[in-house]
Amino acid sequence: MIANIALPRIMKVGGGAISRIGALVAELGSTRPLVVTDSFMLTTGHVDRILAAIEQGGHDGAVFAGVVPDPTTDSLNSGVDAVTAHGADLIIGLGGGSAIDTAKALGILSRQGGQMRDFKAPRNNDGPAVPVVAIPTTAGSGSEATQFSIISDSETQEKMLCAGISFLPQAAVIDYELTLSMPARLTADTGIDALTHAIEAYVSRKANPFSDGFAMAAIRTIGANLRQVYADGSDKKARGEMMLAATQAGIAFSNSSVALVHGMSRPIGAHFHVAHGLANAMLFPAVTQFSVSAAEQRYADCARALGVAASNSSDSYAAEALVEELRALNRDLQVPTPQTFGIDRTAWDEKVPLMAEQALASGSPGNNPLVPDVEQIQDLYAEIYA
Repeated sequence: MIANIALPRIMKVGGGAISRIGALVAELGSTRPLVVTDSFMLTTGHVDRILAAIEQGGHDGAVFAGVVPDPTTDSLNSGVDAVTAHGADLIIGLGGGSAIDTAKALGILSRQGGQMRDFKAPRNNDGPAVPVVAIPTTAGSGSEATQFSIISDSETQEKMLCAGISFLPQAAVIDYELTLSMPARLTADTGIDALTHAIEAYVSRKANPFSDGFAMAAIRTIGANLRQVYADGSDKKARGEMMLAATQAGIAFSNSSVALVHGMSRPIGAHFHVAHGLANAMLFPAVTQFSVSAAEQRYADCARALGVAASNSSDSYAAEALVEELRALNRDLQVPTPQTFGIDRTAWDEKVPLMAEQALASGSPGNNPLVPDVEQIQDLYAEIYA
């Protein structure tokens, strides 16, 4: 098998890396960068720091702060207008996965036109786009290193997976200091999101030796640090480790793929406004239990990397230990079920057939070790509700 590998051209990694943004803008040849972020980020001082660095380099920066959680096709319209009005030759996505996914989408729409639904999977997008610099402020999505963007269709509520080299940032700034103020709930949800990326990348039918190395490194690091950073968000060492692991997991799944957990989580987020990482966490133990028999050795490798099985344990024991650890992780990090999150049972049951169809249509379940049919996906949705 020949793997197609794609990475950001430049990555600045380490505490304080955001101070290099001015030089990075110059290195990329930009003169009119646009910072794409949300209104909260305007209050943190990070936007002001970036603009000051841009201006010190003699460049003309501007800000679009209209990013919304789980970006929609409607939310992109004013962003495209902002890119056009500024004549932006570079887009700097600052924030969590929503900000970076928005930046990627604006990059494509501003050059190619059309609507975001024109770019959803299974289309592979390799056309022109305004280049993107990604600066994550959460340790989870890995979007700073991936060739994917997730945008919800405002008309159909479908959470669309859009893929291709056009969505890959040209550069990323990985600065763990930007995550120090993350609250415990967001820390937990994004941390489990990163773990899901790493494990799904490793067990995926598209896994390859390149992605395997990044996935294993991320799993080991997350296993050693996630509970600690959830308990003490001021632990700089743990924050730094989780930030690096999130990027490694992003590299892994961008060059492999995600699978059934992600295919099923996107519809939950779209229809019930559950944060992406939290939706993954709700699904992760049950979907892993469903899938484990089809790739027992691979799941066993994940258990050993996570530190819940010895190197000499049998694959069957280790794989089951992984499932139990995912359940324990959800308990320790207080992950709610859809029921305890507050989703009405009748509303849930009514949406299950549509969610199952949307999950399958995304293509991600086809990468799962055990490829489900629509009835099996419906059964899994029913299982995790309570």
